[in-house]
Amino acid sequence: MSILKNLPFEWLVGLRYTRAGKRSARNSFISFISLISMAGIALGVAALIVVLSVMNGFQKDVRDRMLSVLAHIEVFDASGAMPNWELVAKEAFQNKEVIGAAPYVDAQAMLVRDDVLRGVAVRGVLPSEEPKVSEVASKVTHGSFNDLKAGEFNIVLGVELARALGVGIGDKVMLLAAQGQVTPAGVIPRNRQFTVAGIFEAGHYEYDSTLAFIHLDDAEKMFRQSSPSGVRLKITDMLQAPQVVQQLSTTLPANLYLRDWSQQNSNWFAAVKTEKRMMFIILTLIIAVAAFNLVSTLVMTVTDKQADIAILRTLGASPASIMKIFMVQGALVGLIGTAIGVGLGVLVALNIDVIVPFMERLLHVQFLPKSIYVITELPSDLRWPDVGTIGGVAVVLAFLATLYPSWWAARVKPAEALRYE
Repeated sequence: MSILKNLPFEWLVGLRYTRAGKRSARNSFISFISLISMAGIALGVAALIVVLSVMNGFQKDVRDRMLSVLAHIEVFDASGAMPNWELVAKEAFQNKEVIGAAPYVDAQAMLVRDDVLRGVAVRGVLPSEEPKVSEVASKVTHGSFNDLKAGEFNIVLGVELARALGVGIGDKVMLLAAQGQVTPAGVIPRNRQFTVAGIFEAGHYEYDSTLAFIHLDDAEKMFRQSSPSGVRLKITDMLQAPQVVQQLSTTLPANLYLRDWSQQNSNWFAAVKTEKRMMFIILTLIIAVAAFNLVSTLVMTVTDKQADIAILRTLGASPASIMKIFMVQGALVGLIGTAIGVGLGVLVALNIDVIVPFMERLLHVQFLPKSIYVITELPSDLRWPDVGTIGGVAVVLAFLATLYPSWWAARVKPAEALRYE
């Protein structure tokens, strides 16, 4: 209470106007509208926090699934071959962020099984080195990644690709290379029979349906390469990959090209970024509608309190002081609504893995059916910078909504306001 006594009188009057009035039905109605505005801001803020957290969760989940089969950084030669890949890997390790390196061969080919034909991205790897840069070995659900042995021509397929071809462990598939052999009959694609030694499931349809792994030596023979295409790198923090690429570009030979994981999927990440921006704008409009309800609340308050304003003016209050009174009232409604919304949004975002299953059991529905979506649980990734931005935007909108009614209150003329009192 002692703190309140030390506040300027504008704050004290503004706080008094904020509290629900019981002296008349009109005061109660004004307070009711104020509560509705506060609730609208709270719900808008909470909805925006939850939606952005879920979108961040989806983005993180898909990104992690991508990086289970992708490396953080790829280093390759313009000629398509890198005979000195061990030296390049050694130079890359001079950067403290690099913690893993493995050679690879990338090529496009066709897989044939009976009358089924599928285009695939073939990746030649060393089974002993690949776990240093990706998690594909741990994603193998049938067979073993270590069965990729030089000269045995084994192959590991994505689960969707294996399903499309109708093959399982031990079945034979024909691999057709794009580079053909010139014969009197024309150009004939080179082909080789491979044995399915494993099936992996990354959880990302694009890779599960188009990616196949073979041994590095088999890939070099199949695609007539004398050495690996390049080196794949793993770093401590994948989010720093663009910065690490810039650092490595200054230390590695100039004839090498570097590409980080975000560049390989730039269209997808750009689409997600645009979607998040649009959702932020749309849901911010909900907050804006609730915030600008404060305009009607304050206008009604100013109309009801004209006699009080006139008395304060005759006692020496300046127009600026009158403005502060109503700005305090509106800002308090916005701050309280934002605080409630932030608390509710954070609570839901942090417990969405409990709330959604409860709602599914209660309503007897499944929001993400396994038959349609790979992700069956609603992910959430709460980011405090987003929470701060949302709260700040809500407070600013609420403050802007107070300007016109407060300015109107400051223009009230005491003589006219008291004429009929």
